[in-house]
Amino acid sequence: MQSPAPGSRRGASALAALAVPFLIVNSAGAQQAQPGPARPSETPGAPPEMEGSMSLDLDIVGKAPDGAAGRIDPGVGASTYTLSLPAVENRPQGENAPLNQVLLQAPGVAQDSFGQLHVRGEHANLQYRLNGVELPEGINVFGQALETRLAQSISLITGALPAQYGLRTGGIIDIRTKTGALGDGASVSLYGGTQGWLQPSFEWGGHDGQVEYFVTGNFLHNDIGIENPAGSYHAIHDQTNQFRGFGYVSGALDPTTRLSAIVGTSRSQFQIPNNPGQSPGLGLVANGIASFDSSDLNENQREITHYGVVALQKSIDALDVQVSTFSRYSSLYFTPDPIGDLLFNGVAQNAYRRSVATGTQGDASYRLDDVHTLRAGYLVQGERSAFSTSTSVLPLAGDGTQLSDQPLSIADSGGKTGWLYGLYLQDAWKIVPTVTINFGARFDLVDQYTHEQQLSPRVNVVWQPNDQTTVHAGYARYFTPPPFELVSAPTLALFANTSAAPTVTADSPVKAERDHYFDIGATQILLPGLKIGLDGYYKIAKNLIDEGQFGAPVILTPFNYARGFAEGLELTASYEIENWSLYANFAVGKAMGEDIVSGQFNFAPDELAYIAGHFIHLDHDQTYTGSGGVAYTFPTKTRVSASVIFGSGLRASTADVPNGASLPDYQQVNLSLLQPLDFGVWTGMEARLDILNLLDLKYLIRNGTGVGVGAPQFGPRRTILAGLTQRF
Repeated sequence: MQSPAPGSRRGASALAALAVPFLIVNSAGAQQAQPGPARPSETPGAPPEMEGSMSLDLDIVGKAPDGAAGRIDPGVGASTYTLSLPAVENRPQGENAPLNQVLLQAPGVAQDSFGQLHVRGEHANLQYRLNGVELPEGINVFGQALETRLAQSISLITGALPAQYGLRTGGIIDIRTKTGALGDGASVSLYGGTQGWLQPSFEWGGHDGQVEYFVTGNFLHNDIGIENPAGSYHAIHDQTNQFRGFGYVSGALDPTTRLSAIVGTSRSQFQIPNNPGQSPGLGLVANGIASFDSSDLNENQREITHYGVVALQKSIDALDVQVSTFSRYSSLYFTPDPIGDLLFNGVAQNAYRRSVATGTQGDASYRLDDVHTLRAGYLVQGERSAFSTSTSVLPLAGDGTQLSDQPLSIADSGGKTGWLYGLYLQDAWKIVPTVTINFGARFDLVDQYTHEQQLSPRVNVVWQPNDQTTVHAGYARYFTPPPFELVSAPTLALFANTSAAPTVTADSPVKAERDHYFDIGATQILLPGLKIGLDGYYKIAKNLIDEGQFGAPVILTPFNYARGFAEGLELTASYEIENWSLYANFAVGKAMGEDIVSGQFNFAPDELAYIAGHFIHLDHDQTYTGSGGVAYTFPTKTRVSASVIFGSGLRASTADVPNGASLPDYQQVNLSLLQPLDFGVWTGMEARLDILNLLDLKYLIRNGTGVGVGAPQFGPRRTILAGLTQRF
């Protein structure tokens, strides 16, 4: 129970590449093993043979499917960790892995329940981009709207971000999609194993003259849709069915103009898993029933997301422009157990939320001369967010005595249209051949449940004294509006004198977070193939935004701490030699907040009183986070790989201090074997075997306590999966 109470590629095949992780794609498109992450040509002193996107760059320039967007979208001064497609395929599960599991192998990324990710102590605050176009957030809680299979490369950009990145700044997940430009063909895969796992998928891509296209689809069924609250091998009531589809088409209108379109969809159905052995503790009676077996609860949640992007790129001499329009539909529907939820939680709520966001984004780059490159852009986004609830409650007297065992039904609904506006201007100034200063500012305005604006200066300095060493330092002012799609305005008075009445009735609106962010780091090539990186950050926050699960529907609700900070240090390393590939990441961090100043009715009075005068750890704060992996490719093209994630544990509450304790540390080791069967009748086929949580370690992600935490969740138990991929 999750409630609070208790080479060339034919068709870009999913498993085609057998090269080691962190491969560089040179300007001709050939894959080459290089000594660690590459440096782009726009970076001072970058050697031309190392152009491309790679794992440890601190100032990478991500290349789009064509050159124009790559010149528009620099990351000078930011900390960038990039996984190429071969790197993804080298890891257990390959492209069958959910996107969040792939990102857990990046530095400073901690896992949480419901598949959530925390980057550098942020709760969410992640921005997803497809080929440089920002995709508005959705309401998804459990499922991933984007699948790994659509990506040609995945970059996590953090730190003191340049001015073109705004609003969601905890981490930029920049996905360069497959385009079909690598060759005509298709692939089909069948993947599955224990825990009822079944995952068929397909890909089809190619080109026709000046037009490129790529389509992929994926279906997933298993019995571990959400983290098990009991820790047993088999979860109770935890099936999921998920479908995702993605399509890309792009064509050159003339030698300097390209038009591209993206469409995608995701539909996921989840059973909410039950925690057996729990008994109702509120002393309520509903329809004559006072007891209920928690194993029999029947809660379900459906999540739907559709999205589309159209982008026009144009290059005119020194000017590159990209103008795009985008739209995203997202909805969530939760159905409770009508009696069980009443007895356990005092409320059984059918909850529906819907959000439709549409907007336009423009970015331009102008190479003024060999020293200055100017960049400017805008974002305008309108969003309509609506909610509707039908809530069953029990009537209570003023002293809390139950007046009747007949539930009352309370309907509440509402909606609001909100707007986001952003402008930026910046200059990448190469003051000497080895030093670049990227400085500028952006102006953002939010007109939603809150009306606020901010002018945010940004500056980064990158020094590359030689081809082996890069040092950077930066400052960024951030302005982060609350996630509009998660904010609603429930009418608290409707629940007076019922089992759903809050103890605290204050409900101040959620405000935008305002930050000062400092970042400094360096990378060093120690030996051919061996590269290390070190990066430190410090954030000072006003109205720090956090999110929690309050109530039975698993819908996250944002709230503010008046003050907060986050600090940390990240170390990264990669080593490539012959058929071996190794990588490791380790991070230490702290994130704390004081005084909850919005959505107060979600909290108990004693919690509010303590936090009002004390800094506490954020519930998702994890002191130590690590990941690593190794892959070896035999001369027979057989590849063996392993990965590991490590965490010192998220926070839990004690009797006296909210979030005052740390859960036990954990490790999860995954193993993979991939064998091409590229002979005779097996031409174009590959087989793989994956074992998740090889040692079958039972570990807690949550124990059910903590600010805004609903229920316990355990990590996955050992799962054995196998698959075949046929390329055509």
